[in-house]
Amino acid sequence: MNTPKYHEDHYAWAKRQATLLSQRRLSEIDAEHIAEELEDVGGSERREVVNRLGVLLAHLIKWRYQADARSSAWAGTIKEQRRKVQRLLADNPSLKRLAEDRLQDAYGDALALVERDTGLDESHFPTACPFLFEVVLDSAFWPE
Repeated sequence: MNTPKYHEDHYAWAKRQATLLSQRRLSEIDAEHIAEELEDVGGSERREVVNRLGVLLAHLIKWRYQADARSSAWAGTIKEQRRKVQRLLADNPSLKRLAEDRLQDAYGDALALVERDTGLDESHFPTACPFLFEVVLDSAFWPE
């Protein structure tokens, strides 16, 4: 059988590698590229949890600092991002520590989003994230 090349047909390559692995034909697998793919999967999960935290924090900040502009869309985004972060962490429990450690990075991203959405300069907001990680994900928490 003609083995698909990693850079020529990624989907066919991946399907072929899965078949070879399930058949335990280890001498035929493309170990180098499989390792790269596995590393990329972990990287994408890490990036997604930090990105979602950033969006969540942006809406929590807007909720706190623009009380007169609160909307059901903001509330919906807060609820949605909480669920998605919680699902990511449930599916990948080892990411919880990373998410806690990267909360400040996500907060920096959130401030950039808030500045873009509101026109308020980042200096208007605290320099450090004003919320604890557990509180950010708590469905009962709505900053006042």
